[in-house]
Amino acid sequence: MHLGLVCPPMHGHMHPMFSLARELQRRGHRISALMLPDAREKCAAAGIDHVPIGVAEYPAGRIQADVERLGLMSGPKALDFTLELIRHEVAVQLRELPGLMRELQIDGILTDQVSFAGGTSSEVAGIPFVTVCNALMLDQDTQIPPLAMHWSYRNTWWARLRNRFGYRILKYLSRKITRDINAFRAAHNLPSHRSTFDWPSRLATVAQAPAAFDFPRDRIPPTFHYAGPFVDPEARAPRPFPFERLDGRPVVYASMGTLQNRVTEQFRIIASACAQLPVQAVLALGGAEPSTLGPLPGDPIVVSYAPQLELLRRAAVTITHAGLNTALESLSCGVPLIAIPITNDQPGVAARVEWLGAGERILPRLLTVDRLKTSLERVLSNPSYRTSAARLQAAIESSGGVRSAADVVERAVSTRQPVLASNSRPAS
Repeated sequence: MHLGLVCPPMHGHMHPMFSLARELQRRGHRISALMLPDAREKCAAAGIDHVPIGVAEYPAGRIQADVERLGLMSGPKALDFTLELIRHEVAVQLRELPGLMRELQIDGILTDQVSFAGGTSSEVAGIPFVTVCNALMLDQDTQIPPLAMHWSYRNTWWARLRNRFGYRILKYLSRKITRDINAFRAAHNLPSHRSTFDWPSRLATVAQAPAAFDFPRDRIPPTFHYAGPFVDPEARAPRPFPFERLDGRPVVYASMGTLQNRVTEQFRIIASACAQLPVQAVLALGGAEPSTLGPLPGDPIVVSYAPQLELLRRAAVTITHAGLNTALESLSCGVPLIAIPITNDQPGVAARVEWLGAGERILPRLLTVDRLKTSLERVLSNPSYRTSAARLQAAIESSGGVRSAADVVERAVSTRQPVLASNSRPAS
């Protein structure tokens, strides 16, 4: 089959999506990434054909400039800016994707859940699509705290009421995106959507979060598949690293991702906390230059990008912004985490890490050297954190990952019939 990808040109979304795409390529399918121009180099590195969209609106470097602006933000301001970026991309996708899908004779589409126009464009083109959750699942289950909120899971009536209010806030914040898509749908005689939570594929949704990494749920869509992490090391560009500088002390690996990673004070706090403990810190800046931090206490190893999977196999603890990729890759190596969630779905990831006992979380506004040092001491000395991480590691190893997700994609696109899930999260 000829399959198309619709995905934001951001590392945290492209890495898992391209891993899934490469598995489908290995099965003989042709893959075309229908993405903004700045995705070209990442597609080439992954061996995936790139078909550019939005060439006029997105000259080379536009996405990087947006990412650098986003990296200086946090909290609601960062979420609002992210939604505006999505809205601009949606406008381009609605204009160009339906015709391009027909022109390329695409058989099926894999659309990232936050590429909100991917499903509508596929419907207009008459092409089946599968939703891919490269981040946490977007849903409106009032049992579960909204993924953008720093709320713990509680199975109480008041928590459900609080959650309902949170979903209303998110629905309001994304109302412009919903309005734009519904205007396009009305012009093509398609029914309206109620919100950004309302447009997964009727055929199947595949998620790289395993079932064990979710809160208890009573209601899961029958076509929702917890596939497990989408990881393909060969889909990533090689990263040099001075492994000879590792001196045998426990490694604390710190990565704040590639989006909200320009708040340099957080890296200074991490370095200072580690300098007071018998550990060796490795700081990965997600694209920023090490020189921007200046001298740091404890002489940590500081790199722009790191070979993350290789380092995690040597790490004792991961300090992270709680991006889903870093969290799952750490847990796949049995490494506990300290999560410092900033925005988007990171609060939801951090809440799950804490609730599952695989680490601790510190809200950015509460982050201090002393608080982080104390948290590090607990996670390093208390074996329960590593035991919980090892339990999740076993669940990840048995989850199927890209292979099971690719099975679902093939079946959904070839039959155009809903693919029911056999896995589920235990009910509360």
